[in-house]
This record gives sequence, structure tokens and C-alpha cells, in this order.
Amino acid sequence: MFAWFQRLLPQRGDFFGMFEAHSAMLVRSAEALRELAAGTKSTEELLKAIQDDEHIADDVIRDVLTTVRRTFLTPFDRGAITSLIGAMDDAIDEMLAAARAMDLYEVQELRREMVDIVGLIVDAAHVTAEAIPLLRDVSSNATKLHKLTERLVRLEGQADDVHAAGLKRAFREVARKDPLEFAVTREILRHLERVTDAFEDVANQIDGIVIDHA
Repeated sequence: MFAWFQRLLPQRGDFFGMFEAHSAMLVRSAEALRELAAGTKSTEELLKAIQDDEHIADDVIRDVLTTVRRTFLTPFDRGAITSLIGAMDDAIDEMLAAARAMDLYEVQELRREMVDIVGLIVDAAHVTAEAIPLLRDVSSNATKLHKLTERLVRLEGQADDVHAAGLKRAFREVARKDPLEFAVTREILRHLERVTDAFEDVANQIDGIVIDHA
């Protein structure tokens, strides 16, 4: 009778595949953001690329949420699944917000600290993409996952320091003579720093899964 009941239940959703698809969009968007910072392509072209990736990521998170509701057996607690994909989605949302701000204010050249934080974002996206597939076997990969989440937390700490230094330098150099430029600088730095905050949240969510399932 139990086997008969199991056949009636929805199949286990491919949450791992969805996580990995979303992490691929994080990497693509981060690389586009790096190109934007380097000025190798037009802001309009790169903004569209990030928007397209963010739309794909939105589709993925909707699939995750739908599958969570329909799936009886999930690999992790439902709250852990939704919190992890939510943190990942926050990261790409803030990348898009930063790119939109650069486009809106027609920023032609990023300040040094912005470029530095973008580099940290790229690193964090690649670390996340390395960590996510390891969730398929948490027990075997617990040590490696912990090392990767430690790297994400360190990257966020570095971004905090760069963000603070960038604000201070901008205040000294432009706040009094050009308040608008300072406001624009502050907004872009804030969005970029929030990307790394989201990656730290991703690290925390992965650590929680490791603690519960390793």
C-alpha cells in the first residue's frame, strides 16, 4: 500500500538543476558587469544582457517555488530551499540595479572602488557556482562547502572595506563641489555592496544546509 501511495505523489523536483541554472546566470551577469566596468562594450548592450539573465533567473525562482509546493519529498527543508534561491536572486537583482543606475546617470567611467567591488562580485559568483553543485552530496562535500562559504564571507568583508573607502574618498573629492556626482557614486557603491551582502547570505544558507544534512 505504501508503494501505491508513493506512486501517486509528485516526483522529486530537480532543485539541484534549478540552483545550478540560477548560479550560471549569476556568473554571466557578474561577467557582464565586469565588462561594463571595463568599458569594453556599450552600457546599453551590457544592461540588456544583465536584464535578460535576470529574467531567466526570475523564471528559475518561479519554477523553484512552484516545485516546492508540488513536491512531497524535497532534498532539504522547504524553507532552506526558498531561502537559498531567494538570496541568489537578491544578488542578481542588485547587479541589475547597479547596471541600471550606471545607465540612468550616464556614468562613463567607474571610480576605482567600484571596479574593485565588481571584481569581488565576479569572484563571489564563481565561488557560488562552484559550491552549488556540491549540494547534490552534502555529506561528502561538507568540508569543501564550508571552505567555499568562508571565501564568500571574506569577499563580502573586503567589499565592505572597499565600499567604506570609496565613500570616504568620494566625500573628500566631490561632495562639496559636485553633490550630484557624490549622490550617484553613493548609490552605485550601495548597489554593488549589496550584491556581496546577498552572496554572504547565500553562504549562510549553504552553511545552514550543511549543518542540517552533513
